[in-house]
Amino acid sequence: MVQEKLKNRADVSTELTWDLTALYKTKSDFEKAIKEIKIATDKFCSDYENQLVGAMIIKSALKDYEKIMQSASLINHYAFLPESVDITNPTNTELSRSVNNLLAEIEAKLSFFDSELMTNDSEILNQVAEAERAFAPYIRHLKEKKNVQLDPTVEKALAQLGPVLNASESIYEQARLADMDFGTFAVEGKEYPLSFVSYEDYYMYHADTAIRRGAFDKFSTVLANYQNVVAETYYTQVQKEKTLATMRGFDSVFDYLLFDQEVDRDLYNRQIDTIMNDLAPVMQKYIGHVKEENGLDKMTYADLKIDLDSDYSLKVTVEESKELVADALSILGQDYVDLILKAYPERWVDFVQNKGKSTGGFCTNPYGKHPYVLMSWTNQLSDVYTLIHEFGHAGQAILSAESNSILGEEPSLYLIEAPSTFNELLLTDLLKRKSTDARRERFALTNMLTNTYFHNFITHLLEAAYQREVYQLVDDGKSFDAAKLCAIKKSVLNQFWGDAVEINPGAELTWMRQSHYYMGLYSYTYSAGLTIATQAFLRIQKEGQSAVNEWLEFLASGDQYKPGKSALIAGVDITTTKPLNDTISYLEESVDRIIALSKEISH
Repeated sequence: MVQEKLKNRADVSTELTWDLTALYKTKSDFEKAIKEIKIATDKFCSDYENQLVGAMIIKSALKDYEKIMQSASLINHYAFLPESVDITNPTNTELSRSVNNLLAEIEAKLSFFDSELMTNDSEILNQVAEAERAFAPYIRHLKEKKNVQLDPTVEKALAQLGPVLNASESIYEQARLADMDFGTFAVEGKEYPLSFVSYEDYYMYHADTAIRRGAFDKFSTVLANYQNVVAETYYTQVQKEKTLATMRGFDSVFDYLLFDQEVDRDLYNRQIDTIMNDLAPVMQKYIGHVKEENGLDKMTYADLKIDLDSDYSLKVTVEESKELVADALSILGQDYVDLILKAYPERWVDFVQNKGKSTGGFCTNPYGKHPYVLMSWTNQLSDVYTLIHEFGHAGQAILSAESNSILGEEPSLYLIEAPSTFNELLLTDLLKRKSTDARRERFALTNMLTNTYFHNFITHLLEAAYQREVYQLVDDGKSFDAAKLCAIKKSVLNQFWGDAVEINPGAELTWMRQSHYYMGLYSYTYSAGLTIATQAFLRIQKEGQSAVNEWLEFLASGDQYKPGKSALIAGVDITTTKPLNDTISYLEESVDRIIALSKEISH
């Protein structure tokens, strides 16, 4: 397959883009919603400011607040989704910025709400939570935030400054998706077009070593030209978080960022340290096997994502993905399958590749409407893994919204990647079940490793290990520049891969490739979610329907409980080391099975 030059957004097939009319049928409906939310916000302030004393009026206020938040969710999505698929379009950027300013203004006006609610005794707040169970999660967080809440005037000022305080990520996205021009690279006299998206989604996996390494070298050269401005942007983000942590009375930026996740630093550190120490030897063994099977002179960082058996691949079109998705998810019941398959006719997914589109994939969930999924389809099996991963988020969001208020439907960030990675395991299980010989079984297992665990347990985990070092610098009152970030990233990569992988020039710039760093302590939650997902998956394999029912209950639970109790619904005790250790053991068994199958195939 030849990588074609990316099209402009205006030239792509509409059928492979998402349909935003589910949010608002027309632009005038959207503009009407903006007028209505402004009126509702002013009325809310008039009705409740300086009045929030007693359970009865608090319950009434929460119901009105809930409606404003639902409207804000739809308005926000209608504005940011177009920008995510074409950041080069000034109309999209203008709309996104204007809505960001509007929502910041609304948030500032409503900032009195939490401040006044917190002046009530816990006994009154508990009465509200008991009378209106839908609001219990909101009340729980409210009581926890009492000790870190600032003066109401300061909270209002911070809300008004929201677009400025959150600008680092948008500046970064402009740099990588609008400004960076990767041009072309040449291999054996032939020119190949290159972009951020095409490298991440295509060339990184290319079976031809010369093309793969050539693309990496050119990609790294262009990244290096922007390393100083991106480092400064990231420093601004991290320093902002440290300042806010100090303002709210946290001794450490880690405690501040973990606060809303409702987990402690022991859980956070254990996730990173255990994988760095105990999974590293397993993956070094696997990647050495990949090197041998591919006959490489050496395994470099540019080679990490190649297939074990590049001659045995499965091409999948968007249309063909429907059957794979339906079969893989069938264990969760026909109702769940039917729910997810609506994504195709209702156009939840933006499949196309085009200039200015965000890389990777995401699922976002406007409350009360269907989810939206962004990805770039390249007809590879890895695309199905991305799609079914995002469908995991979508299924959880829908089930949770059906059972919870918008004020309590989103679970802790610690749990957020469990439903998505669980679905990936179901896809691998389907591929294994359809295996008729050793080569096909090996294909299924290697896809589980390269798509599910490599991405979530290694790529994002190494981001988290790097990120921890960066935040520790800031906690210690130190700063950093691009050179320091490169040194930290290279050190983390060397620690994990050891002698198994050559960390070639350009690998140290990997910190420039991910927007997760602008989302707090997010990267480590992928491995946390996959740990929960793995144990729940193995339980379903062993126990059947009862474990399926508990998994579906977990998906619908939203933010009703703290992470430890939520995970227990799915039968996983995250307060112990057992789930993580068992997951690593499962991976080691899988690697050993792959190596055994390779020996069987070669004889």
